[in-house]
Amino acid sequence: MFKNLRWIIVLLLFMVYMINYLDRVALSLTLPLIEKDLMLNAEEFGLIFSSFFFGYAIFNFVGGLATDKFGPTIVLGVAVGLWSLFCGFTALATGFWSMLILRVLFGMAEGPICASANKAINGWFPKKQAATAMGFLSAGSPLGGAVAGPIIGYLALAFGWRPAFMIICSIGLVWMVFWFFLSADNPLKSSRVSEAERALILQMKEEQAAMEESEETQSSYGLGHYLRQPIILVTAFAFFCYNYILFFFLSWFPAYLVQAHNLDIKSMSFTTMIPWIVGFVGLALGGWISDKIFNITGRLLLSRKIVLVVSLLAAAICVALAGSVQGVYPAVILMSVSIFFLYITGAIYWAIVQDVVHKSRVGGISGFIHLIGSLSGIIGPYVTGVIVQQTGKFDSAFVLAGGVAALGALLVLFVIKSPKGSAAKPVSV
Repeated sequence: MFKNLRWIIVLLLFMVYMINYLDRVALSLTLPLIEKDLMLNAEEFGLIFSSFFFGYAIFNFVGGLATDKFGPTIVLGVAVGLWSLFCGFTALATGFWSMLILRVLFGMAEGPICASANKAINGWFPKKQAATAMGFLSAGSPLGGAVAGPIIGYLALAFGWRPAFMIICSIGLVWMVFWFFLSADNPLKSSRVSEAERALILQMKEEQAAMEESEETQSSYGLGHYLRQPIILVTAFAFFCYNYILFFFLSWFPAYLVQAHNLDIKSMSFTTMIPWIVGFVGLALGGWISDKIFNITGRLLLSRKIVLVVSLLAAAICVALAGSVQGVYPAVILMSVSIFFLYITGAIYWAIVQDVVHKSRVGGISGFIHLIGSLSGIIGPYVTGVIVQQTGKFDSAFVLAGGVAALGALLVLFVIKSPKGSAAKPVSV
């Protein structure tokens, strides 16, 4: 038995988010080597980056539905095993089409991660702790991006880019074994939960249930009901805007440092650590800040809106400026500040789902929001590749990313309000 298994589950999810981004950014970090080896240009790489999100976006939603049906333990475990294998198979790519197909399959396998993690947190934590838990586990993403630079850079330079992909494949497979051993969909029925923790979880769930509508009324709402609510639609679009900056940074910022500021692979690998580390701090703080605002104001939705609006606007301004400054240091500083504010919002989208959606629909609605957000991964990297191919510069792409995020912040400010029939009590703003 484990004394605090729910926090061990959060730690495992934190680690898999690290692995997720380590695997995902490996292609961006090895782009200069692959570009030369496979003779690919910027527009082709834009398509390859975007192709990941064709599979990813569809399986965000499919994975969410599967999580509601089969539970987060089996869905996430299988997903991690598959994406690790497809990441390793990247080493077998011989040209544009093979890389494209492998990237689609890799994206499909990664699709269920956010919905299944959100579903797991919904089962183990009450609403008043959900944002904090989601913020902590989500902080694994930027930390994974941070350690990916030196790890992938070293492996690629020491052994070549193909062996690098094979080596990082094994990390996810090891994590999968631990996940299947420790995780459970229902903590109250897990044999590894101590009696003290089981009693605490039961007490928290009972307190939460007393504040909500009856289970019978809530569970009668289907996916269609929630998909018609402005709060869900605007949250999905805000997540699209969040991801536009994130995927622009993830896909193209390493290449920008090499092409616009003449950094070599080694210098670029270490320089890209800085925004990721700053982002790690922001993501770890975001959910905690929102929960603290809620504790002070007593207004749950207001606490979510304040964090989203302020942070998205700050991220938009900084990324728009980052592409027009002279010198690598101002560019990295501005991009780091942008990623910091961007990641402060990272847990809030999922906290809103926890706030307003019945637990039986959390996986499906999380998957829908993730699907909409992932569409930016199809659009953004390709549009950036076209801009760079046609103009030879990145500045317009930076401004476009900032404009998209600013639009999302304004919609959150003026449109979001509590939906009828939410899982939480209606919250006035």
